[in-house]
Amino acid sequence: RNRLLPADRAVHDWYRFVLSFPPHLVRDYACRFGLGAGSGGPASVVLDPFCGTGTTLVECKKLGLASVGMESNPMAHFASAVKVDWAVDGAALRRYAHHVAAAAAKTLGEQGIRDCAGALLLAVDSSTPDAGSSTPLRSLPEEQARLLLKNSISPLPLHRTLVLLDAIDDHGSEPLRRFGRLALASALVRHVGNLKFGPEVGVGKAKSDAPVLDVWMQGMSAMASDVDALRDRAGTPAEAMLADSRTAGGALEAESVAAVITSPPYPNEKDYTRTTRLESVILGLVRDRRQLRELKQTLVRSNTRGVYKADTDDREVADHASIGKIADAIEHRRQALGKTSGFERLYHRVTRLYFGGMRRHLAMLRPALRPGAKLAYVVGDQASYLRVMIRTGELLAEIAQSLGYKLVAIDLFRTRPSTATGEQLREEVVVLEWPGGR
Repeated sequence: RNRLLPADRAVHDWYRFVLSFPPHLVRDYACRFGLGAGSGGPASVVLDPFCGTGTTLVECKKLGLASVGMESNPMAHFASAVKVDWAVDGAALRRYAHHVAAAAAKTLGEQGIRDCAGALLLAVDSSTPDAGSSTPLRSLPEEQARLLLKNSISPLPLHRTLVLLDAIDDHGSEPLRRFGRLALASALVRHVGNLKFGPEVGVGKAKSDAPVLDVWMQGMSAMASDVDALRDRAGTPAEAMLADSRTAGGALEAESVAAVITSPPYPNEKDYTRTTRLESVILGLVRDRRQLRELKQTLVRSNTRGVYKADTDDREVADHASIGKIADAIEHRRQALGKTSGFERLYHRVTRLYFGGMRRHLAMLRPALRPGAKLAYVVGDQASYLRVMIRTGELLAEIAQSLGYKLVAIDLFRTRPSTATGEQLREEVVVLEWPGGR
């Protein structure tokens, strides 16, 4: 139920988190909430305050529903912004792609390095460098390179990638270049790099080489076909804001939001900045450790790698008995087991920080909601903190009710086995209603 259906691949498949929730879930709750094109008036929108790579925004645009998203991760925000720009002409996108590929192929050919791009075949073997080539391979600046997971991309594919990136940036208009960069980001994750994805992103067996131009061209071709097919929906408003969902309430017009459909992070040990690290660094969206730290500080604290001494979100739930009980149980378990690592010492605190951050978000959101607005939050249980069960949906519902929201339902979306205990964990949709008032 979490897989992307073949019928949904258009636009969604341009670039997608491995942890993205499926488009059909957006359709299901849009239907359940009675949303239809134009039904809420020109100022009424669907909001995704944790929009990630744009699943809700893209699906709403396909349905003819105006939408707004908030996202703090610059790579995910960039992907969302490009994925809802359907005004570009498909033929122009194809011409741009061929010009870029020809320029990159020419540069590589002059260096004695082989690759292929669509019809531009430079060698029978598209992935093997010319044995006679003495061209020094390009690499990232040292500070950027240190941000990457070790061996996440091999030297020759990285060289080709940087040559292609230069060609992308040297040709065409800014909108076209944005499509080119997103197609490159997708190619890096799926084909060019050495990443593997399980419970957490990691590095698999290093490839000695991988083609770059050809897979990039395939991505650009798919984008061109999709924008041509969806041209009749290009005028449906959709906006992705680079914003912290805990503090960005002022960017939303009062009582403009008719519905919220979103999937915030869960409290676990997944560092969401690692998931996009390869493409974020190569595209220059994160250039050093200072920028990475600043990025993490704009995220809801869902893992110990993003916790800082100055964090105060835990104060928001200082008097919440259920959350305090779980955090205390985690700390007592740590002490009983003699766990002393720095990350383990933070388990109880990140639990409080996570729910405190979600409370800040829900409180911030209220002025933007229309009376009667419906909200759907896709969240999951977690047991990775020393096997203490965190019923995320139930706790989020308690917090929402304390802020004046009405709990409509907690729907089961799917179950998944816990990597810590083997127990089946619930992923749920917490359905809320905002009655209006303060």
